[in-house]
Amino acid sequence: MEPVPVEGETVPGVPRLRASYALDAEGAWIAQARHLAAEFLGRARTEDGLPVPDRVVEITQLVVSELVTNARKYAPGPVGLDLRVFGDAVEVAVHDANPEAPRPRNSDPGRVGQHGLEIVMAVAEALDVRQEAEGKSITARIALSA
Repeated sequence: MEPVPVEGETVPGVPRLRASYALDAEGAWIAQARHLAAEFLGRARTEDGLPVPDRVVEITQLVVSELVTNARKYAPGPVGLDLRVFGDAVEVAVHDANPEAPRPRNSDPGRVGQHGLEIVMAVAEALDVRQEAEGKSITARIALSA
């Protein structure tokens, strides 16, 4: 799956790389999305010369896994994945057709599963949920120094 080029402003002195993917095929969306995230950050290293620590790649893949899993589980239709390096962070945005915003649950060590949003909130520098015309987008910002 090739990234869709995205036009926009370039900030002088700041590496910029952005890619968008449509995860609309049946099959292993989560594994595919994790692979795309690692590949994207690999390109940030090689094409932009950006120092991306392995730990940031791992955290980004975890965030992608959790957000795509939730989108696949709770939203009908295709899922969009946008990845962007801007300044000192990588941003992961997942778009789906379910307009309902996710809600973090109260802490419950006995609960099995349904910790995805809690995990994302714990490892991300910021988390933003926005309503869109046809659903929502959830964007997590991960510091490149994580």
